[in-house]
Amino acid sequence: MSFTRATIAGAGLAGLSAAVRLAEAGLAVRIADAANIAGGRCRSYPDPQLGLTIDNGNHLVLSGNAAVARFRETIGARTPLAGPAHADFPFADLTTGARWTIRLNDGRLPWWALVPGRRVPGSRAADYLRLAGLLSGPDEAVVADRVATRGPVWEKLVAPILLAVLNTAPATGSAELTRAVLRESLLRGGRASLPRYAEAGLASEFIDPAVAWLAARGAPVTLGRRLRAIGFAGDRATTLDWGDGPEAVADDEAVVLTVPPWVATALVPGLDAPDDFRSIVNAHFAMAPPRGTPPLLGLFGGTAEWLFAFPDRIAVTVSAAEAIVDMDREALAARFWQDIAAAYGIDSPLPRWQVVKEKRATFAATPDQDRRRPPARTRWRNLFLAGDWTATGLPATIEGALRSGEAAARLACGPAAG
Repeated sequence: MSFTRATIAGAGLAGLSAAVRLAEAGLAVRIADAANIAGGRCRSYPDPQLGLTIDNGNHLVLSGNAAVARFRETIGARTPLAGPAHADFPFADLTTGARWTIRLNDGRLPWWALVPGRRVPGSRAADYLRLAGLLSGPDEAVVADRVATRGPVWEKLVAPILLAVLNTAPATGSAELTRAVLRESLLRGGRASLPRYAEAGLASEFIDPAVAWLAARGAPVTLGRRLRAIGFAGDRATTLDWGDGPEAVADDEAVVLTVPPWVATALVPGLDAPDDFRSIVNAHFAMAPPRGTPPLLGLFGGTAEWLFAFPDRIAVTVSAAEAIVDMDREALAARFWQDIAAAYGIDSPLPRWQVVKEKRATFAATPDQDRRRPPARTRWRNLFLAGDWTATGLPATIEGALRSGEAAARLACGPAAG
């Protein structure tokens, strides 16, 4: 059946995506979130220690991300996302001092791998042909089952990219999820692989325009409202309890649940969902980067893995950060700054800093955890799921979160929505 109204629990990107598509289809939408700020794990906030507005994490999208483009076009986010003009990925080894840049060509035919100045130092064109093993094989395979996890191409290109994409040790990551990412980026050429990020912050480029778009259509986001229980009878979700007792769910009302998986499994009986998670550590330093600094720089030989050069600050990201997530924050800041100083040639004392830890940033992108991801449709005809942890076919990414919201909205809108 189709519905004429929808209630959405969770105002992260998945919830906002579902809300936008449902409101666009003409449903009366209400959306609420337990936090005091919208955006979920893609939120921005003013940090008093830095005196700057920062994101909780440094999030990248790719130029070929279709759901990102659809969402931003619908909500009227007109400011282009920042990033290089070409798919260039610079790296620096802090131990040896070596620097190199992977330069993808724009078209689909990857002739860049034939040019020594565009590929990994010490690699041969034949080394890249072996990566074709990632494009076939059983879904339950790990990356190490499909390609050799040694050599310059793996160590200096594939491993750091996959670690960032999967937020999981690359060799043990899902070959199927890796394949899905490659099909939508590298295999479509450099034009689809341009790294893009919200220079002015995720709020200004994604969250605030979506919230404003929804408010203009009679669907304001309510904050500080936590869904505490769902009542079920037969094949329907019948009540929602937001802390003031059960409220009846109308016959023509869809419920879209976009909360984290550990919350969803507590609300929905028998729900199978990922239960193994990986951390991310980010740090921000209140200093403008030196002139000519690349917007994104991959590092080897230090604690920091990626440096982001924002106009007003330098930021660090470390993925699958279990080895450092429990370290003292001041010690982490000092280690990160040492890496930044070496990479950028800065001779300056530690500036104002902030370290942000997300201990359950994403599900572990392993075959086992991927199998646990539920579809958008549930066994209750009016309850739908969305979130980057649902079965999007992608790792836990912004693109996956937005697609999950679209999928839930399509189901709620019924067959006419396609």
